[in-house]
Amino acid sequence: MDTIGEMTYAELQRLIDERVKARIAEVIGRFDVSESEVVAEGEPDPHAWEQVKHDIEQDRWIPPPGAKSSLQLLREDRDH
Repeated sequence: MDTIGEMTYAELQRLIDERVKARIAEVIGRFDVSESEVVAEGEPDPHAWEQVKHDIEQDRWIPPPGAKSSLQLLREDRDH
């Protein structure tokens, strides 16, 4: 096949997918999912999502009582 015009829709789609994945890998690096996290093609593992939510909750920082809000801090910074 010499030109894009001679490609089938599926071939063009596959070419685009490969190029996009290659470009993403160049920009942010490879992202490999372990086999245990793959449920079915195109379907996320609900257990993996629950783990992500749990990790976010564990890492969340809650300001102490009486702390200034981000809006108050921005206004103070702007006024200086």
